Amino acid sequence: MKFSMERKREDKWKILESEYIAHRPWMTARCDKVELPDGRIIPEYWVLEFPDWVNVIALTKEGDMVMVRQYRHALGVTGYELCAGVMEEGETPLQAAKRELMEETGFGGGDWTEFMSLCANPSNHTNLAHTFLAVGVERINEQHLDESEELTWHIMPQSEVFEMLKRDEILQALMTAPLWKFFYEKKISEK
Repeated sequence: MKFSMERKREDKWKILESEYIAHRPWMTARCDKVELPDGRIIPEYWVLEFPDWVNVIALTKEGDMVMVRQYRHALGVTGYELCAGVMEEGETPLQAAKRELMEETGFGGGDWTEFMSLCANPSNHTNLAHTFLAVGVERINEQHLDESEELTWHIMPQSEVFEMLKRDEILQALMTAPLWKFFYEKKISEK
């Protein structure tokens, strides 16, 4: 991946104490007591540890987009999203992306490339979201959803997804950023 977290050694904060408040498979919360490079102490700095996530911009052989529609409990909304999920232990980002697309939609195959990686909030999240572009996917299997998943898959023209973006109908920021980049690069390449 192109992402780099290089920084000067003197810029790093020193962890003086660390206490785990919650430890679950998909999220861990800890409270650190840290010392800044100038010697100041922050007695409570909260960090959320997540496994890395993956997103897939999947295009069929006809150039349409494979999207999913699902309910999101925290906001109480149902909407369209990219196929996405949590990386499982031992998986590479590409393996996880291919697995998620197959599980959620039954689509696979095609040509896959790394598209971008970003972090929801580097101030208190430890993970990255890796987005892949899969071109020429086709339906080769049935959905195999996790117990907590309830979603439908949809084939949509790129123009319709672009209009949804413009109307702020896709709310997941870690999906809208790659989608905006995709449509920007598409526009530039078509000139």
